[in-house]
Amino acid sequence: MSMDKLKAYESAQKGAAASSARETEAQAFMKAAELMENAKRAPEDDEKFNEALRFNHLLWTIIQADLTEPANELPNQLKANIMSLSLFVDKQVSTALAEGNRAILDGLIEINRNLAVGLRSGPDTDQETEQAPQRPPDAI
Repeated sequence: MSMDKLKAYESAQKGAAASSARETEAQAFMKAAELMENAKRAPEDDEKFNEALRFNHLLWTIIQADLTEPANELPNQLKANIMSLSLFVDKQVSTALAEGNRAILDGLIEINRNLAVGLRSGPDTDQETEQAPQRPPDAI
């Protein structure tokens, strides 16, 4: 794990210190989406591509770690759904990095933006929990 990536995530957190935890998480997802969008716009820049995917991977690794914390109070089914999505994202990031497949960025960007919108939509409700995806999409 690169210290630069960790510092970038921490910087995003500090910039939103006055915001809620949900807003901080939404900003982190949007930052990852933005980095991947920038990598898409520069197809010749492998460094930008790799950095964007590694930042996204770091973000999802942090989410996975948080989901396993005993203090995490999310409902078990929601935790399982998010973990399943995170494993799907891990697989897509690994494939993109191994193959240099930039087409995968579109799906990852969409996932991150959708989560950011969901986080910004308000506090969790039972209805939102029921509407959470039961599994990640089959393919991106």
